[in-house]
Amino acid sequence: MSSLEISSSCFNQETKLPLSLPLVEGSTFEAPGKDMNEVEEKSKDVIKFTPEKLSVDEASQLVTSPLCGAISLFVGTTRNNFEGKKVISLEYEAYLPMAENEIRKICSDIRQKWPVKHIAVFHRLGLVPVTEASVIIAVSSAHRAASLEAVSYAIDALKARVPIWKKEIYEESSSSWKRNKECFWATSD
Repeated sequence: MSSLEISSSCFNQETKLPLSLPLVEGSTFEAPGKDMNEVEEKSKDVIKFTPEKLSVDEASQLVTSPLCGAISLFVGTTRNNFEGKKVISLEYEAYLPMAENEIRKICSDIRQKWPVKHIAVFHRLGLVPVTEASVIIAVSSAHRAASLEAVSYAIDALKARVPIWKKEIYEESSSSWKRNKECFWATSD
């Protein structure tokens, strides 16, 4: 079983879902008289939506475990172009209750498919300038194959299932809302 923290802060409003459990720093259980090699560590899933700049270091630290030899990361950043237009930033919106629930399901799916220890999924809301991270996914596991496959699955599933909307803001003062082509609810053009 995994502990779960869901932190949704959108424009300085902090929202906690009633079913969320607080993340306790150093959330390990150590039996008295046991050394570090015998530590039982509870798995955790950390989900965060925020208008603040995302930190790769924070995500990596949250999934670090002495039981794991691999941490895999996916970092999605704002690029400066799309179909010949110069992009100056992206703007993200999400329906938070559903988005958080879908990410919890994705974490559960990952745990059914691969032997992973910790999962962190961060997504930025609001404006995200060029080169800054919009999404960070971090997964730890004993061996690299599980964490690499889990991270790849997580970003594909997030883009397909999670209600997050992206607006591209172009240099010529125009903008365009984009849908993820992977979204299951998207219709064919």
